[in-house]
Amino acid sequence: MRVLDEQYIETPFYGIDKMTEWLRRQGHYVNHKRVRRLMRQMGLEAVYPRRKRGLSIPDKQHKIYSYLLRDVQIDRADQVWSADITYIRMYRGWLYLVAVMDWFSRYVLAWEVSVTLEADFCVSALEQALSFGKPDIFNTDQGSQFTSIDFTRVLLDADIQISMDGKGRVFDNIFSERLWRTVKVEEVYLRDYQTVVEARYNLGRYFKLYNNQRLHQALGYRTPAEVYGVAVGTPVALRAPSVPTALTHCDESTLKIPVFCLDNG
Repeated sequence: MRVLDEQYIETPFYGIDKMTEWLRRQGHYVNHKRVRRLMRQMGLEAVYPRRKRGLSIPDKQHKIYSYLLRDVQIDRADQVWSADITYIRMYRGWLYLVAVMDWFSRYVLAWEVSVTLEADFCVSALEQALSFGKPDIFNTDQGSQFTSIDFTRVLLDADIQISMDGKGRVFDNIFSERLWRTVKVEEVYLRDYQTVVEARYNLGRYFKLYNNQRLHQALGYRTPAEVYGVAVGTPVALRAPSVPTALTHCDESTLKIPVFCLDNG
């Protein structure tokens, strides 16, 4: 699974046939059925473009909201946030990671991990992020975690517009896809997490670096924190998940300074 996961990052356009052949060339004698089963289990699907299915399974009983971001120019922080889930391999087994990100600044506002795909860890990450501010629009895919009543109720109660990717449109949430590639190449693939605690700790350290030290070419070689405008307090994304925040009841004006816009939008 580790080899398959790493190769998917390098060649996300490989389908079952090409991935099977590549694995055989590396000395792994697998058949198409095994590769198909492992990719589905890991939530991986070739980008054609089509949305990966494994971690984004819809629930037909849940309401699906329209995609609101077509032709919308993102030109300020807190205009659009998004959430997405990815697979994180461990030495034995795997975890699921969800992150909430501000699109304009690429700032990771909150994250959580879980050993299951229940909606609870997504709701937890959302609530942590909302203690830090709120967007005009919140975008997700149509996965059952995000269409669940528990998740959408939090957004509706906060008077936030809900946007959901079109079915099969992998590029509607492209910023999250780029985030996952970065996290895996720069953190996950460099380690073999032995335990959930170890994974939480190292992911926390990485998101701290990602937000506050890592320079982004698309941001004019600034950090997400500089663009988002964090001034005072410990951002949610820098804490270990599920730790109560001391910022929840603070004056929001102490948390952020005015945010500038990028020249290239």
